[in-house]
Amino acid sequence: MAEMAAANMNKGELMSQVKQQIALANAQEMLSKMTEKCFKKCIQKPGKSLDSTEQRCISQCMDRFMDAWNLVSRTYGNRLQREQYRTMDSVEMSN
Repeated sequence: MAEMAAANMNKGELMSQVKQQIALANAQEMLSKMTEKCFKKCIQKPGKSLDSTEQRCISQCMDRFMDAWNLVSRTYGNRLQREQYRTMDSVEMSN
């Protein structure tokens, strides 16, 4: 019985680590896409520094990108949660 509890704990720890790695990969992907998109949109002639117009454009672009990313993430999370509840309800009804 103790072995089973230890295996479940290890499984839980493993799931936690996988979730952390997925979150990190998602954050890296978001940062990469945001950098690419905002650079293309805001920087016409790359140089040693950004002028005030470029700085303002980059800031606004990043804000909009983050807002959109957060909205999509929340909506997706809510949808997954609804689907999970539906699946649980279906299983309970079939029993």
